[in-house]
Amino acid sequence: MGRVVRRITKAVYSQVAKPLLFLLHPDTAHQLIAGLGKKIQYIPLLKQLPRLWAYDNAKLSQELHGSTFKNPIGLSAGFDKEVELVPLMRSIGMGYMIGGSVTAKPCKGNARPWYQRLPELRSLVVHAGLPSGGAKLVKKKIAAYSASRFTDFPLSVSIAKTNGAETAKDKQGIDDYIKTLTLLRDEPNISLFEINISCPNAFGGEPFTTPDRFALLLESIGAMMIKKPVFIKMPIDLSWKEFRALLDVAVKYNVAGVTIGNLRKNRHGLDLPETTQAGGLSGAPTRELGNELIRQTYLHYGESLTIIGVGGVFTARDAYQKIRLGASLIAMITGIIFEGPQVVGDINAELVTLLEADGFTNISEAIGVDA
Repeated sequence: MGRVVRRITKAVYSQVAKPLLFLLHPDTAHQLIAGLGKKIQYIPLLKQLPRLWAYDNAKLSQELHGSTFKNPIGLSAGFDKEVELVPLMRSIGMGYMIGGSVTAKPCKGNARPWYQRLPELRSLVVHAGLPSGGAKLVKKKIAAYSASRFTDFPLSVSIAKTNGAETAKDKQGIDDYIKTLTLLRDEPNISLFEINISCPNAFGGEPFTTPDRFALLLESIGAMMIKKPVFIKMPIDLSWKEFRALLDVAVKYNVAGVTIGNLRKNRHGLDLPETTQAGGLSGAPTRELGNELIRQTYLHYGESLTIIGVGGVFTARDAYQKIRLGASLIAMITGIIFEGPQVVGDINAELVTLLEADGFTNISEAIGVDA
């Protein structure tokens, strides 16, 4: 039944819904989809429909850092900035989600437009600038959910420093991270934290992507003695030598894992339209850079760091490649925009087929076999 429904949905999305949505500016389309999602997920009859896209199989389940992930496919940070779509993300078949990024103070983000589609590259240009309702508002929204919403559906919250001149200096920036963590650390509905050090379009750049400054940040976070796993959202434009230097710091401070990675900033070698706006690139242009960093990270730090693979996932084979290179979990946004919401179920169903073809009985057995 689910397979048939997903096939029909894919056809309708590709032939009807997507062409209509792509007539809208992507800023408008994002607001429309998020707004509809917030309503649909609570309407008695309509909220049942997304569940028809989901696919469950015990071969996809993992226990990681004290949480059960029923499958490895999750929502990446950046789409549900204020953690308002938990029921919907669970319904469409995701195994977890990353909300945010959340900042200590409310922030409007950069001047619009925030997004630009690059269909030929299967990418979005993102220049949002960390818009956030602020940590107090997001905490209130997360606390309002029933704990049952997160049974076998871990919630990770991505935390960034508030976008503005007041957090541009190291001490003020670190204090901003700590304020948010202090507010959210004991919220029982949150299972993990992701520290975003690599937003490419915020005031002051990315100060904590150098080892010494990164160590200052992690020293302050470590002093909080947070009991929940902490991940780091990593940049992907660094050389392996530069990237490894950050990983050495992360391991020193007992970070649980890394998300590889954030948007692509380096446009070298890409055939971009002259009208391409400022911002980082998502989707397919990030795939090769991210995959090589996943491979190297697993090869050298696989026993110390859990890897979440992000970037350029449109099919099960895209996800499986990252898993075989060393990612335990996958997070995505752009693939859903280009392929439709049923793609989550499609990926999970085909992942089982790929696992069985390779003789694996559980997804965990495939992690890192190609590293």
